[in-house]
Amino acid sequence: MTSEKKIKFEYCEYNMFDGENFLESEKKNNEEMNENMDEHHNGGELITGAEAMKLLEFSRHKFDKAIQSDLIHVVISRGRKRYNYLELSEFMKTQVYIDMVNGTVDPRNKLNDLTGKEWLPATKSFFYQKGLGANHIEAQIEKLHPAPFSFQDILQLITFFTKQGMKVLEPFGGVGSTAKACAISNRFCTSIELSKKWHELSIKRLETEVGIGSSENHNFINGDSCNELAKLDTNSMDFMVTSPPYWGILNKQDQKVKKNRVANNLETKYSEDENDLGNIKDYNVFLDTLVNKIFLQCARIIKPGKYMAIIVSDFRDKSEFISFHSDLIYHLNKKMIPAGGVLKLQGTKILLQNHKSLLPYGYPFGYVENIHHQYVLIFKKEKVKGTK
Repeated sequence: MTSEKKIKFEYCEYNMFDGENFLESEKKNNEEMNENMDEHHNGGELITGAEAMKLLEFSRHKFDKAIQSDLIHVVISRGRKRYNYLELSEFMKTQVYIDMVNGTVDPRNKLNDLTGKEWLPATKSFFYQKGLGANHIEAQIEKLHPAPFSFQDILQLITFFTKQGMKVLEPFGGVGSTAKACAISNRFCTSIELSKKWHELSIKRLETEVGIGSSENHNFINGDSCNELAKLDTNSMDFMVTSPPYWGILNKQDQKVKKNRVANNLETKYSEDENDLGNIKDYNVFLDTLVNKIFLQCARIIKPGKYMAIIVSDFRDKSEFISFHSDLIYHLNKKMIPAGGVLKLQGTKILLQNHKSLLPYGYPFGYVENIHHQYVLIFKKEKVKGTK
């Protein structure tokens, strides 16, 4: 007998003399096949409720509500509830699902375009500063300014305090961070900048970073805000956001910082203009000008019920610590606004600058703070009680 015939014989012999095992094996294979068929329904894999909730990012309450609304269908497989993965995947593409996850904008919400889910985290009393990084292609114009502000941080404030299509006022335009944030979020910016250099760069920035012709949708004014704000209509803007000069801090900043900017052919101060608030010698004169000629005028220009966000930092003048943010609160809170209304503080947000380097100020003799945060002072224009 050849080896080939012997193998065939042994196989047949096995089937003849071990028939019970063979039938049992076939039965088991059929059961496994049926189980696999049970675990697939209409071409889709069946998953557990826990797996379905994880996939959909639903709470138990929201998951049950979707089932009750016939948005999700239960499949009974071997006596247990299962859910069709393919059906769930298709459901996730629908607007109904998107609204269930993100929520919808409450029709009573006249402030912004945020859903309840988006609104809640935006009310935290702090957020982290974001930036593109000095080497990013869209940071090349921004870094030319001695005190640039990230358009991404401004964008967070704009999206909370305005709806698309609303008007935003920026009295210290700089190199157009607020204008850029408005441009990419479908808001309209009126940006006032004293320096012709920064004014022209802010327009160039929108043209290069947002798109050709984008600057034409915004109002760029090259002039002194102390004069230009008085020309703007009362109750004509929906929001004001800015980061003003921190008195003469650029004239007093760390010498190493100055040397690095000079070495890279970068400006170390806003301008040489005598009308530049950063060049005012006396702090009290600076503060009075900022409060009465800038911020109270901005308050006049924004509509009743609208907000102002002022981003500032405390600083040191030689050995004296200047609590700039609290000085502004003291002089602005409950201040009467020209042409009617009162300005009221609504809160402060802390903008954390966790990326900044630590310097050994005061070591090893005494405490000198590394200031790695800024304050966002939020004021609201309210009607005076008893007036219409």
